[in-house]
Amino acid sequence: MIIDCHTHSRNSFDADNDTVKERCQRAIQLGLDAMAITDHCEVNRFYEKEYYHITEEKYNDYGFKRAYEASMEEISLAKDEYSGKLNLICGIELGQATADTAVADMILSDKRLDFVIGSMHELPNHDDFAFLDYSKEDVPKLMEENFTEILKLCQWNKFDVLGHLTYALRYIQGNQKIQVDMSPYNDIIAAIFETIIKNGKGIEINTSGLRQAYGKTFPSYEYIKLYKDLGGEIITLGSDCHSTADLAKGIPEGIELARKAGFSQIAYYKNRQPHFLKI
Repeated sequence: MIIDCHTHSRNSFDADNDTVKERCQRAIQLGLDAMAITDHCEVNRFYEKEYYHITEEKYNDYGFKRAYEASMEEISLAKDEYSGKLNLICGIELGQATADTAVADMILSDKRLDFVIGSMHELPNHDDFAFLDYSKEDVPKLMEENFTEILKLCQWNKFDVLGHLTYALRYIQGNQKIQVDMSPYNDIIAAIFETIIKNGKGIEINTSGLRQAYGKTFPSYEYIKLYKDLGGEIITLGSDCHSTADLAKGIPEGIELARKAGFSQIAYYKNRQPHFLKI
């Protein structure tokens, strides 16, 4: 059963100029059982730059409200066009919901949404993990802040699945080759999982790291196993593709990791409710 529940179209600022329709056509060619389009919606930059009184040119990417509306419209049209041909899921990758929960709540009131990934791409008073200078950062302190903020996100509890728990390692360990001792964070990661499980939410196996310098999924196997051992039941798989060429890349390997960790089923979401497929 091949599903891809984390994909980006041209409506994500960092994706190729691939339309939702092109993505759907490729999903049908690959025989996907379900596919979610989950374009970026960064809560802390939802409005235009002027709204935040920004004076420095730190980011050009503000106004995610526009991108969000474009994504919702394009996915909704594709759902109609491909009805009966493809199980297309209208999703969103909601970044930094804890930065402005009022805006996040407003976004999540949209009845078009089938699926919400909760992600943490940057921390308060920091750049996105993609842009940090790790030679100048206190990496252990940064990782502690990261997991503390993710725990707050999980306590907020309004997403469906937690996205790429170990996202920061893509840049710290993968790109910058700075090895990170993860053992100091085991307790807070367990607390994150326990909160997710108690709230009936899930986690994703994000396979993008398999095709990047990091070389492993986000999170890696030991944390997938920990989530299962703590009682986790809901797990989705996503390629996090930013181009049609990468659609479903690594998903078979992700399924094998899920099996190895003890899962017998994987999930996708419709109308914000999980549906399960046996693996």
